[in-house]
Amino acid sequence: MSLTSPLRHPDTRDPGLMAKRAWWLLGLNLLIPGSAQLLAGDRRWGRFAVGATFWLWGIGLGAVLLMLLARPVALTIATNVVTLWVLQLGLVFYAVLWLATTLNTLSLTRIVRAAPNARGPLAAFVALSLVLTVGGAGWAAWITGIGRSTLGSVFASGFIEAPIDGRYTVLLLGGDAGPDRIGLRPDSISLASIDASTGAVTMIGIPRNLYNTPFSDDSPLWQEWPNGYDCGDECLVSYLYPWAEEHPELYPDAEAEGSTPGIEAMRDAVEGITGLPVQYTVLIDMQGFAQLIDALGGVTVTVAEGMDLGINGGPVVGRIEAGEQRMDGATALWYARNRYNLTDFDRMEHQRQIQEAILRQIEPATVLTRFQAIADAGQQVVRTDIPQSMLGVLSDLAVKARELPITDVELVPPTIDNVEPDFELVRSLVAEGVAPREQEQ
Repeated sequence: MSLTSPLRHPDTRDPGLMAKRAWWLLGLNLLIPGSAQLLAGDRRWGRFAVGATFWLWGIGLGAVLLMLLARPVALTIATNVVTLWVLQLGLVFYAVLWLATTLNTLSLTRIVRAAPNARGPLAAFVALSLVLTVGGAGWAAWITGIGRSTLGSVFASGFIEAPIDGRYTVLLLGGDAGPDRIGLRPDSISLASIDASTGAVTMIGIPRNLYNTPFSDDSPLWQEWPNGYDCGDECLVSYLYPWAEEHPELYPDAEAEGSTPGIEAMRDAVEGITGLPVQYTVLIDMQGFAQLIDALGGVTVTVAEGMDLGINGGPVVGRIEAGEQRMDGATALWYARNRYNLTDFDRMEHQRQIQEAILRQIEPATVLTRFQAIADAGQQVVRTDIPQSMLGVLSDLAVKARELPITDVELVPPTIDNVEPDFELVRSLVAEGVAPREQEQ
């Protein structure tokens, strides 16, 4: 008698043998769908299911190897809409395949012939198998669909682009729109300059109350303000956003290109201030920012000095104590925007701490377990012109950046007078903040 005979032609009069056979078949099906059919059922059906399983394993192994050997390429492929469509369909197919083979295997076990004390555990094992396999594959397909939808709605179309002078630059704008405000002004203005080889990040903080912003002669704003944005207290750099929104004729192609006149004006302003080109922009609504932090499970920030919360001249509505604090979204938003006995420059420092905390502390496990909440928050709070095709490159650089110190260049008093700024000194400080990273390559 062959080794497979007890599986294909068992002695159904032996309850102990039938129980052992059932455990073997169900266990093999859990590991390799179709293996039970090869041994005890329809071999053609079994060969199909086992072949599909080996294909899945091969694709998974190839993905792991690609991630190890060429992480940017792997991440670029993984964030492609077509890839995500194929992956989602493949996961749905495999969930159905696992369901079919499990139910068929259950019929092959002839569980009623097994020892009575084994029937309950066998039934429980089948139920657990279905939860782990079909439920797991279905959950993965659902998550993949959310990711595909989110990427398509948040990020722009376009192609992979080369860095400029070895660096990528991303302008980060924190908007202050709200029910008590008319329109939107950037409450937070930062330029992230990223070394395209090492991932090292230089964060350049620009005060929202900076005066006399200069523009290059190829900017539409230069025609309006050839001597800089120089109308006094009504011409802080953050006011450029609503001003440009009221003059859309200056940027007639902005909407068609997925941007806005306000964002384009801020791009030109930051280029004029820093002397660096701005490749991409990201606008994050500050109120939605709290939702994003909650979706991430909060952030940990070391508070140098305890602070009362409120607005100058108003009542104290809370307090954040000194020391290491785990902040939810509402607390982090207060920390970033608190005005009680604090200057705009204090707030800039707090905003930078929150930004860096998110970069340092976000973990893959957090993204997986909270993916839908993060995706929902992202769709509501983010507007960006970063092409989806660039996500692989930028995600790889973000992984590298976690292991390196972040260089902060804060263009604030006393080094830079925000009312009468020395823009030659500003550009010198920016160049100095960027140059060390280039020398380390």
